[in-house]
Amino acid sequence: MPVVVDPDPMVVESLLASMPAGSHGVESVDRLNAWLAAHSDEYAVVLGPTLTDEESVSTCEALRNAAPTISTVLVRESMDADLLTFAMKAGARDVVLQTDGAAVADAIARAYHLFVALRGPAGAMHMSKVISVFSPKGGVGKTTLSVNLALALTAKGARRVCLVDLDLAFGDVAITMQLFPTHSIEQAIGSEDSMDVEMLDSLLTRHQDSLMVLAAPPHPDTRERVSPRLVSRIIRTLRETFDYIVIDMAPSFDEQVLTALDETDEVVLVATLDVPTLKNVKVAVETFDALHIAKDNRHLVLNRADDEVGINADKVEGILGMSVATQLLSSVDIAAATNAGSPIVVSDPEHQLSIAVRELATRLAGHMVAPPGSERGTEAHAPQGKSEAEARGRLRRRSKS
Repeated sequence: MPVVVDPDPMVVESLLASMPAGSHGVESVDRLNAWLAAHSDEYAVVLGPTLTDEESVSTCEALRNAAPTISTVLVRESMDADLLTFAMKAGARDVVLQTDGAAVADAIARAYHLFVALRGPAGAMHMSKVISVFSPKGGVGKTTLSVNLALALTAKGARRVCLVDLDLAFGDVAITMQLFPTHSIEQAIGSEDSMDVEMLDSLLTRHQDSLMVLAAPPHPDTRERVSPRLVSRIIRTLRETFDYIVIDMAPSFDEQVLTALDETDEVVLVATLDVPTLKNVKVAVETFDALHIAKDNRHLVLNRADDEVGINADKVEGILGMSVATQLLSSVDIAAATNAGSPIVVSDPEHQLSIAVRELATRLAGHMVAPPGSERGTEAHAPQGKSEAEARGRLRRRSKS
């Protein structure tokens, strides 16, 4: 999807309003270079008016030589003949006024058609990965990990990441990040058959660190109105424009969670070193096995792993039958950062938790899955055997009782 570059966040927001749903914004040319290194399918770069003429022209020249299939659109507060001549010689495909949103949209449309003509329709396809953060027990730090992991995956804007709060009754993602969303998943209710990228984009809340958030409903009674089919449609629609979708799951196996797990590529399982939590996590692992969920793509995270309670990582691995991917130590700094609304990976990148979360993010970002251009589900998965389908049905019937 197109990317806009400008150090002024207000300018970025105004330009994104004229660009296709799912477009991305970064604050500097350095972040643009990181974004382009991770997105070989990019077709349009919009250079905002706050960038200097020299920086914009040098970027045009660099892209003309290194990535000729990318169209560069130069946005200026005013134009003159000298600027137009200079820009065109540098390789800009369009120069438009900041106040002309229609011209920005038309320039991007032309860029897309040129990209498809040069590389074919397959060149514009997008690849993504869904990562679900789950624990069968509340209070283990699942939301804190989800928020920090999502921020780490953005790589300061180099990747497009959406964090979905699927704890539909008591989701805390928005308050953890001190966001005050005007829309949530509640506004998507009833759109199972009409959901598209543009509609879903309007429900997302932008965090200052290039992360988009789909907030949980503000009232717990909304949960029953969010259908499993809507959950599936939302995830598949997010796949079209995001590199990573991180889902903060509810601590239960309800219909919505089971549906999201069906769509998941990687599961991050969060546990603490106490017997009740480990018992529930073992049941969760057995459930994952029964339902064939991310069998070779599970990552066990031990939170507050420095507690001296007589249980260590080796014992946990023996109990659960899986290796520990990451251990996170307790720290008052983490709670302080959360209370301040500035997650630890942003406020203190060198903190031990920040380093551990970035290492986990690197592990999860190892490869991309789910072929673009195809819906997840019957077409994208091998058919389920009878025993697996029956197991899912029995589990879902129990969750309703």
